[in-house]
Amino acid sequence: MRFRNVIIALAAMALAWPSAAQDAAKGDAARELASVKKALEVRFPGAQLGSVSKSPYLGLYEVQLDDRIVYTDPKVTYVFVGSIYDIVAKVNLTDLRSRELNRVDVATLPLDLALKKVKGDGSRKLVVFADADCPFCKRLESEMKGLDNVTIYTFLFPIDSLHPESARKSAQIWCAADRNKAWDDWFDTGKLPDNKGDCPTPIAQTAALGQKYHVNATPTLVFADGSVIPGALPLTQLESELKQADAKKPAAAGKK
Repeated sequence: MRFRNVIIALAAMALAWPSAAQDAAKGDAARELASVKKALEVRFPGAQLGSVSKSPYLGLYEVQLDDRIVYTDPKVTYVFVGSIYDIVAKVNLTDLRSRELNRVDVATLPLDLALKKVKGDGSRKLVVFADADCPFCKRLESEMKGLDNVTIYTFLFPIDSLHPESARKSAQIWCAADRNKAWDDWFDTGKLPDNKGDCPTPIAQTAALGQKYHVNATPTLVFADGSVIPGALPLTQLESELKQADAKKPAAAGKK
């Protein structure tokens, strides 16, 4: 009987060991994560520190620092800036992760502050932050002419440091009787509407909105699933991104 009790006790201890080891490992991981966060705060004072997590790559930590993803070692001695690629799947893993972390809830965007253009049945949705004097915005406008069955919302987002006249031009476009026509005319012919741009405009509000979502370049595009992509995407990529976003709509229920 005594021997049987010993066997039972040993079996219970054996069962407990894996659980205890797992708890210890979790505790070590939590302490290391806390240490990494503290070191980052010390080394990058004033920076906006977002998500920090252990990556599956080389023991590195993934860090959302301001508006980008970087990687660091557990002691935060080195910071690695750049993208990690899965060479088998041919996928930019950093880009995918960045999209996930920076996803925008489109339903919360104040779309009444944007120009609204409906093409075809308007069933698809695309949001653009654009600067009237941005050459890449002009290129995007040309590419978007090939889109159909889409509603395009354009937030006027002049970047004063690059284009000091853009705010004035944006105000004139907003104050036009037909804002969409004024926007198109400006990019097609360089002609601005005949007004002083002295009506109430949403430009200050859209500037704050862009700052909230770390928009620091134009054009910046937001798709219906919340994916944020900067740059003048070619028509083929626009169609691909719209299709992917449309396929994810059930996961984003409630978004307009």
